[in-house]
Amino acid sequence: MDDITKSPEYAEALKSILGHLPADLILARYALAAGDEIRSGKLASKESSAALAANTFGFFLTPGHAQYLTLPDSLLQACSAIAVLPEEQLRFPWSGGTHPWLDAVVITATEIIGIESKRYEPFRDRKNVGFSDAYDRPVWGLRMGSFERLKDALKTGALAFNHLDATQLVKHAFGLRTVADKKNKRAKLIYLYAEPMEFPSGRSISDEEIAAHRGEVKEFASALSASDDVAFHSLTYGELLSDWDKSGVEQLRRHATALRCFDVVRK
Repeated sequence: MDDITKSPEYAEALKSILGHLPADLILARYALAAGDEIRSGKLASKESSAALAANTFGFFLTPGHAQYLTLPDSLLQACSAIAVLPEEQLRFPWSGGTHPWLDAVVITATEIIGIESKRYEPFRDRKNVGFSDAYDRPVWGLRMGSFERLKDALKTGALAFNHLDATQLVKHAFGLRTVADKKNKRAKLIYLYAEPMEFPSGRSISDEEIAAHRGEVKEFASALSASDDVAFHSLTYGELLSDWDKSGVEQLRRHATALRCFDVVRK
């Protein structure tokens, strides 16, 4: 196989990474991922969700920086993260088929935290529902009942979302549960989303669309149980960056400022 770092697509992808970040370390992770974001040109696209996640969490690939990661509302305290892994796969308890890739996975001494990041997707295309029969296998343990009920409701059409990719979130939860169970750790799934003003094309994203998406996030969360093996939380990029603005780590504060170039917060 040819060296992807010598390709024109790699050179374009490099341009999508902010100058203060370890670009080669970040792109090395995307080069190994299944989404082919580099060769396809997705990472360099102005509408790329991957570029936002890569820049947000790529900061923590710099040696020693994982400890700086915090998440608001006490979801993650400083010095808790052992590793922050952008574009990480979580495998189901079977060998074949497709397994989920999360935008970032955070490992602590006691938890596996999966982060799914969204930029323009909630306001762009209708979400598809696709669960193979494999998801009906009795492999998720006794405390994933509400996620299994969501899966069934989505499959039958009893529940549908226009903005939220609920199917993807349910699959991510199953992947997180599988990995956390093997490592004897707790699991969290965090849905992190931007609220941009407009698409790169200039099409505005209305306040009504923003509100509808937020409503679907709440509806999804309300269908879950606190006793599930995977705890679900949602955050806006505005909340995340505001938390980092208050960090005692100057590099993280500067990083938060730089990320605002991605139009993630309503003005």
